[in-house]
Amino acid sequence: MALVNPYIQVNGLTRSVGDRVLFHDVSFGIAEGQHVGLIAQNGTGKTTLLNILAGKDSADEGSVIYRKDLRVGYLEQMPHYPMDMTVREAASWHLGLSQLDEEKALECEIRSAQILTKLKITDLNQPLSELSGGQLKRVALANVLTIEPDFLILDEPTNHLDLEMIEWLEKYLSRTSITLLMVTHDRYFLDRACSVIMELDDETLFTYRGNYSYYLEKRQERVDAFNSRVARAQNLYRTELDWMRRMPQARGHKARYREEAFYELEKMAKQRMEERRMRLHVKSSYIGSKIFEAEYVSKSFGDLTILKDFYYNFSRFEKMGIVGANGTGKSTFVKMLLGMVRPDSGRFVVGDTVRLGYFSQENMPVDQQKKVIDVVREKAEYVDLGGGRHLTAMQFLQHFMFPPEQQQNYVYKLSGGEQRRLQLCLVLMQSPNFLVLDEPTNDLDILSLQILEEYLQDFSGCVIVVSHDRYFMDKVVDHLLVFNGDGKIQDFPGNYTQYRDWLKLQPKPESQSSSTKAETRQRPRKPDEKRRLSFNERREYEQLGKDIDALEEEKQSIIEALSGASLSVEEITEKSKRLPELEAELDEKSMRWLELSEFA
Repeated sequence: MALVNPYIQVNGLTRSVGDRVLFHDVSFGIAEGQHVGLIAQNGTGKTTLLNILAGKDSADEGSVIYRKDLRVGYLEQMPHYPMDMTVREAASWHLGLSQLDEEKALECEIRSAQILTKLKITDLNQPLSELSGGQLKRVALANVLTIEPDFLILDEPTNHLDLEMIEWLEKYLSRTSITLLMVTHDRYFLDRACSVIMELDDETLFTYRGNYSYYLEKRQERVDAFNSRVARAQNLYRTELDWMRRMPQARGHKARYREEAFYELEKMAKQRMEERRMRLHVKSSYIGSKIFEAEYVSKSFGDLTILKDFYYNFSRFEKMGIVGANGTGKSTFVKMLLGMVRPDSGRFVVGDTVRLGYFSQENMPVDQQKKVIDVVREKAEYVDLGGGRHLTAMQFLQHFMFPPEQQQNYVYKLSGGEQRRLQLCLVLMQSPNFLVLDEPTNDLDILSLQILEEYLQDFSGCVIVVSHDRYFMDKVVDHLLVFNGDGKIQDFPGNYTQYRDWLKLQPKPESQSSSTKAETRQRPRKPDEKRRLSFNERREYEQLGKDIDALEEEKQSIIEALSGASLSVEEITEKSKRLPELEAELDEKSMRWLELSEFA
C-alpha cells in the first residue's frame, strides 16, 4: 500500500541483468523520519536497487518519485572521488561552500571536522591518493553526514569502521531525525537503528514494520505460512495428477478449466522456500595439545608499537576474538602468527599437528575465467564429513547457497559478496583444524553469516577471529584479546557484549560528581568496605527502574502500532521519530541504573 505524501514512492520497479531477474514489480514508500534497513542475499540486487534510487542506475520498468526539493545523500559501497582532492575538500564535497554565507560555511567545516575526528581521520590536508580504501569510505561517510540530507541512503556503512566508530555511528543515526535507508549486515546495528526492515527475496520485496528482532519473528511466520500453502498444494497436486492420468478423455470438454487449474497447482506445488539451515558438520584433522605459543613477542613500525614482550599460550579448542581500534595491530598480529610478518624480537612456536586455514581481508587469487564448480574441484572433489561420510564439491557449494545453475557461472559474473563466499568455501573445504579469520564478515550477507556462525560453533578445532561485527563475535568466541594500542593487550574471559558491559562498570574518576568527591575526601573508605548508596542515589535507583519499565512499554506499543496497517502517514512519521528518542533514553537510564545497581 502506497503511503500518503511519502518522501519517496517506488512504483512497479523491475530490473534484470542478462537473463537473470533481480527484482520484479517492486513497490514501496518511505515516510519522513523512518529508518529503514534493506536485507537480501548477495547477488539479489541490493546495491543495484540503491543505485536506482540514487539516480546512478536505471530500472527496466517502473518509477521512483521523490518529494519536491528533497536533498538526498548517498554513501556508495565503493565511493569515488577525484584523487587530487584533500580530505578537507572531499568531506565538504556537494556542500557548495562557495554559495553559502561565511558563517554557514564555517559551521559546515566545523561539523565536517568533528565527524572526521569521530571516524579517526585527523589530517585534513592529506591527499586522497594516500588513503586506503577503508579510509576513503570513512571520508565519504563524513561527507554524506555533513551535508545533512533530508533522505540518507547508506550502502554497508559499517564496513571499514572499528567497533568504537560503529557504536558512535549507531547512536548518531538512532537519535537523528534524518529519513534513512541502509544496507548493512551488522545485525545489532539494524536492531538498534532501524524501525522498518525490508527484505528482497525471490524477486519480491517484503516489508516488516519493526526492528531486526521483530523482522526475524515475523519472517519465520511468513516462511511457515508459505511452506504450509506449498504442502497443501502438493497434496492437491497428487490428487489432480492421478485424475489427469486416469481420465484423459475429460480434458476435451467440460473439464478444460480443471486442466488449466492443474497446471497452476503444479507451479505452486513445485515452489519451495529453502532456508538452507541444515548445520554442516565438516571433519577437521586431528589437533594435538600444542597449538601455538607467543614467546615474548615485540613488534613496532617506527613510533607505532604493536606488541611489547607479549606472551600467550593458546589452548586446544579455544575460540578467540581479537578486537581493538583500527591501527592497533590486529591484522599484523595474525600475520606474524602465520609467518607472513617477522617480529622484532621473540617468536611464535606453532604445534606440529596444526593445519591452518586462513581467510583474509584481501581477496584470494582465483581465476576469474573459470566456472565456480571448476575452481572448487581443483581444491578437492570431495569434502570429508567424518564417519565415512562425504560431500561432493557440488553438494558442499549448495550448503553455501550456490545452487547447481550458479555453479556453472564464471567467477567474474559473481557479485563481490558471492566471491567472498566462494573464497570462504575454498578455505573450509580443506578440513583445517585451526581457522584464522581476518574480517570474515565484510561483504557477506546475513544468511551467509548465519551459516558461518553455525559452522564455527560446531567446529572441533581452534579459531581466531578478527572482526568488527559484534553480533558475530558474540555468537562465535569464548574470550577476547583486546588491542588497546601502544602494545597493550588485554585478555578478557567473555564475548564482546560482556566486555562492553564490564567496561561500562569500570570506575571513571574524572567523571565523579562533586558530591561523591566531597564524600570521599571527608571519609575515606577502607579497602574492603563496600560503598553504599546515599539516600538520594537510592531514590534515583528506584525511580530509574520505574522509568525503564515505562519506556520499554512505550517502545513495545510503538513497534506493535507500526506493524499494523491502521496508522495514518502523520502517525507513522510521529512514531518513527519517537522510536530512536526512546532508544536513546533507555540507553542512558539503563546505563545509570547499572552503575547504581553495583552498590544497591
